Amino acid sequence: MAAVTLLEARALTRHFGGLRAVDGVDFDLAQGEIHALIGPNGAGKTTFVSLLCGRVPVQSGSIRFAGQDITRLPAHARVRAGIAYTFQITAIYARLSVLDNIALAVQSRGASHLAAESMAALDRVGLASRADMLAGELSYGHQRLLEVAMGLALRPRLLILDEPTQGLANSEIDAFKDLVRGVVPDMTVLLIEHNMDVVMDLAQRITVLNFGQVLATGTPDEIRANPAVQSAYLGG
Repeated sequence: MAAVTLLEARALTRHFGGLRAVDGVDFDLAQGEIHALIGPNGAGKTTFVSLLCGRVPVQSGSIRFAGQDITRLPAHARVRAGIAYTFQITAIYARLSVLDNIALAVQSRGASHLAAESMAALDRVGLASRADMLAGELSYGHQRLLEVAMGLALRPRLLILDEPTQGLANSEIDAFKDLVRGVVPDMTVLLIEHNMDVVMDLAQRITVLNFGQVLATGTPDEIRANPAVQSAYLGG
């Protein structure tokens, strides 16, 4: 049975002066998959994801999500359409409690059981015991987990996670991987991550960007074995 395409980008382009940050990228995201986006620093990953979620306007090309053309939709409308981006929609309010940060996300989709759903999201990322702490008092790693919980609380169709394991201890990374595996196939996950052990362990497919263009797309084994990827990124 062929996979259903949830998101489709065609000839996506964004230049900044002479910098070709994203240069004619074609990209497909299958519904219910964990798809990793990797590449060297400056490859265009952040700009590409910003185009998908509406933080940066598209210069040329098109984006379709769940069959809808979202190329010109503003970021908040893409959130309503079902795209959650950890850096886009989960700014932490340092002076609010951890629970209240989650409650804002839950409330934004009109949920009726605010407290219960907020605690469930915190429990899912292992932060339930810290619900009454001020968010600003969390460690950096736990703030990243709070961002993930806020994304989950929106119940998106697509959850985009940008460097989510940065600042996490090894034991927390293992729990994070279990968490991500647990949200699919109900959600689709696009993971931007430098930790290659996490990428190779979690992703079903990987897209490699280099100089704003797609260098390769494939399974973890295909990406490991790709000579161009080894030369550009994997140090082989």
